[in-house]
Amino acid sequence: MATYKSEVVSLAHPAERVFSKLSNLEGLGGMLKNVPADQIPADQMAMLEQVRVTPDTISFPGGPAGDVTLRLAETEAPSLIRLEGQGTPVPLSMTLHITPLTPESCETYVQIDIQIPAMLKPMVNGPLQKMADQFAQMLRQVPMS
Repeated sequence: MATYKSEVVSLAHPAERVFSKLSNLEGLGGMLKNVPADQIPADQMAMLEQVRVTPDTISFPGGPAGDVTLRLAETEAPSLIRLEGQGTPVPLSMTLHITPLTPESCETYVQIDIQIPAMLKPMVNGPLQKMADQFAQMLRQVPMS
């Protein structure tokens, strides 16, 4: 199992609000569509425009492997949201860890766990680390109100 962790991102919102907004995948999809275009780099905006959301899944482009679909698998208010790959070529999960700091702020990071053959790991290290980091950075731009 390979693990990729994003940097820790500070958010000026209560952990409970962040959890509430992000654990509702349909709500998350609506928020992602409303992020101001000038606040997102062009490469991330292209990916953002291709995201599809249902009440319990989120799908996004996965490069040559095709779309990646993640299904809501576990939540623990207000600190954990875990999504698992559905129909992915290898087992994978993405977990959002939320840590309350003050009543009005929290920290969060994204962790991706994926079971990949050792010979493929050098090829996917960069893209998977980049995906974890970009998702964490995107959280800064998502309106939490």
